[in-house]
Amino acid sequence: MSTSPLNQRSLRSVLALQWQLIAGDRWFFSLLTWIPIGFCLTLYWVFSQGIATSLPIGIVDFNRSALSQELVRHYDATPMLKVSEDFSDVTKAKQALVNGDIYAFLVIPENFDKQVITAVPPPTATLFYNSQYLLVARLVNSAAVQAQGYFNAAVETQRQLMSHQQTLASAMGNAVTVRTQITPLFNNSSNYAQFLVPALIPAVWQIMAVALTVLALAKNYRHLGLSTWFANQRYFSGLLLVLTPYALWFSALGILYLGGFYYLLNWPMHGELWVIVVAQIATTFACMIMGSLFFFLTCDAARAMSFAAAYTAPSFAFMGITFPASDMNSLALFWRQLLPVSHYIEVQISQASYGLPSQTSLAMLLPMIGYLVPLILCLGFVRRHVNKEVAQ
Repeated sequence: MSTSPLNQRSLRSVLALQWQLIAGDRWFFSLLTWIPIGFCLTLYWVFSQGIATSLPIGIVDFNRSALSQELVRHYDATPMLKVSEDFSDVTKAKQALVNGDIYAFLVIPENFDKQVITAVPPPTATLFYNSQYLLVARLVNSAAVQAQGYFNAAVETQRQLMSHQQTLASAMGNAVTVRTQITPLFNNSSNYAQFLVPALIPAVWQIMAVALTVLALAKNYRHLGLSTWFANQRYFSGLLLVLTPYALWFSALGILYLGGFYYLLNWPMHGELWVIVVAQIATTFACMIMGSLFFFLTCDAARAMSFAAAYTAPSFAFMGITFPASDMNSLALFWRQLLPVSHYIEVQISQASYGLPSQTSLAMLLPMIGYLVPLILCLGFVRRHVNKEVAQ
């Protein structure tokens, strides 16, 4: 039987062998190094503006009065909206919305000015927007409510001044009897980068960890063969020796992007960074366990990558960042529990945003003990494939 550096049970020899495998494949080297780093930097660049502004909307003004133009100016004055086009009819505005040229359009009816003055019937201006773009739709709706509120207050103040002999202050008080103050928590500036990027990058990181684990195991399998790989070794220790260098690298990448978020960019951190690092390490091992399970199901890299892709594809969607987990159906919730990053992101949010006690956040990792089950299954598959190879 041939010998290999793995039989020496030395991490140094394992590192040398893995470096040989990595350096001998430029594509694999790129996937491990500059591609994930470059992809994460690209994600940050996409959202680096932080706050969405000047979202284009259209106007369909059938009234063409001073009051309708004032309403349009209120919409255009909001930082988030920009009146970019004036349409002659609803059909053209709808087509522009479908084509993505605008995110919304406002329809002002013919008798709008008369309805505003007489309040009979109550005036109606209708805003149509594409709710498929969840985040953009929320911003458009929020800005429209703000613009409409200011316009309504101005109109009612004028009506109060015209119908009663009173001061401007009292007219404004009668027009807006209850004033509301909305204060966002945990992301005071509504910064998109701080909201999305810390969730997008862990989702990519999970996909990378699972997929590259499959590729690393496939390269060792082709180079050594299972009988040589696990000769004179327990299955767990043989697997651990090979995957340890990759686990260290994946964890280092995770710590690198945390440092970029909370030290280089100085994003708010209300809790303890070390708790998030512990969660990252646990997530790294969970991802590598799942990648190992997918590979040793068949010892076929192509099939294993297909399993990994299907498993990790909904990572970001099921994290509960842009769509609340409480509104997910049973299948989505079940799949969410299977994804390591779903447990990790709860720890990250609880520390970075909420500043919860360390013990409370670490308790969120307890469900990850369940990944011992796929680990046991994986070792069983390893044993089966080793016995089959030896028998041949």
